[in-house]
Amino acid sequence: MTDLVASTAFGGTAARVDRLGPVTLTERMDLGLASLALRSGDRPTPFGMTLAEPGTCVAGEATGCFWMAPGQWMIEGQGKAATDFAAEVLAQAPGCSVTEQTDGWVIVDIDGPAEALERMRERLVNLPAAALAPGKATRTLMHHMTIFILRRSEGTLTVMGMRSYAGSIWHALAVTAARLG
Repeated sequence: MTDLVASTAFGGTAARVDRLGPVTLTERMDLGLASLALRSGDRPTPFGMTLAEPGTCVAGEATGCFWMAPGQWMIEGQGKAATDFAAEVLAQAPGCSVTEQTDGWVIVDIDGPAEALERMRERLVNLPAAALAPGKATRTLMHHMTIFILRRSEGTLTVMGMRSYAGSIWHALAVTAARLG
C-alpha cells in the first residue's frame, strides 16, 4: 500500500517562510477553510462569531471569517487544516450550505511594520489605503490573479489565492518585498 504524505501548496512538508527586506512571508498551512452560504434569511453565529459585514473580516480566538459575497462567507479555523472543518461549521450553522475549501487555497501572511505593508499594498493591488485598514477584507486582482486580501491587524496582511496560483502568488509577493529593502 502506498504511504501518502501531505504537501503544502508549494510542494513541501513544512510551511514556507522567507524574510525579505522589512517583511516576512509565511505560508499558512494550519487554517481549515469552509465557505458558508445562507439558504434563508437567518444569519447563524458559528462558534459564537458574528459573521463579517461586507468588506470586513472578523477574528475570534480560534476561528475567523470574512465576507465573500451577499449571503456568503469564508470561515477559518486555526489548526483545523487536517480535520473535517466543513462538518464542524455545518454543525454550527444548520440550514446553511457549507463547502470544504481548505485544500483549494494558498494563504500567505505578510508580517512587518505598517509602513512596509502599505508600500506592499501600493505595489500589489489597486486599492486605496482605507480599503485595507485593519479589519478589512476584499476580493481584488494582484498581477494577473484574483485574490482575497485581508488586513488582519496593523502588522499583518493576508493574501489568499487559488492553490494552482501558489508559485505565481509567492513570486509576486517575494519580488515586491525584496524591492522594499
